[in-house]
Amino acid sequence: MIVVGLGFAGSQAGHLLAYQLRFGAAAEQIQSGGAHAYFPALAKTGLGVASLGLIAALFIVGAARVIAGRRIVAGSAPSWMRLLAVVYTVQLACFALQETVEALVGGVHASSAPMLLLWGAAGQLPVAVVVSLAARWFLARIEPALAQLRLQPTPSHQYLAYALAPAAWPPAAGAVVPSYVLAAGFNRRGPPSF
Repeated sequence: MIVVGLGFAGSQAGHLLAYQLRFGAAAEQIQSGGAHAYFPALAKTGLGVASLGLIAALFIVGAARVIAGRRIVAGSAPSWMRLLAVVYTVQLACFALQETVEALVGGVHASSAPMLLLWGAAGQLPVAVVVSLAARWFLARIEPALAQLRLQPTPSHQYLAYALAPAAWPPAAGAVVPSYVLAAGFNRRGPPSF
C-alpha cells in the first residue's frame, strides 16, 4: 500500500518532468490551463504528502536511534528491482490514465498509446528510480525503528516484593536493667574550674 502511494505521488513528479521534456518552457503554461487546470494543485498536494511522509519516517528513525542510544541495524527490505517495477508500473499507469482523462475532458483527440508510453517512460522512469531507492532505504529502517519504539524501556530500578514471615520472638533471657544502675556508671564531672 505504501509503495502504491509512493507510485502515485511519484507519478505527479514524473508528469511534471514529462511535460518539461516535451514542451520545454511552455510546459508550465500548458499544465495550468484548460483540462490541465487541476494539475498544479494536485501536484503540490501529492508532493506535499510525500514530503510529510518522508519527514515522519525520518522522525521515527531518529527517535528510535535516540531511544536505543545507538544506530538501528537495517532490516530486510524488498529487492530494488521489484520496488522499481511496482513503482514504475503504477506511475506509468497513472500518467496514461491522467492524460487520457484530460484529453476526454478537454474534448481533444487522445494521444496514441505509443506516444503516451514514450513520454510517460521519459518522465516517469527517472522519478521511479529515485522513489524506489528511497523506498528501499526507508523500508529497511522503518520496521526495526518501529520495533525499537514498541519496546518498553527498562526501569532503572526493580521493584522486588519482599515476603516476611512473622517470626516468633523468644522471650528476653535476662531481666531488664533498672535505670539507676545505668545512671551509676556515668561520671558526674562538671566543667573544669580555674
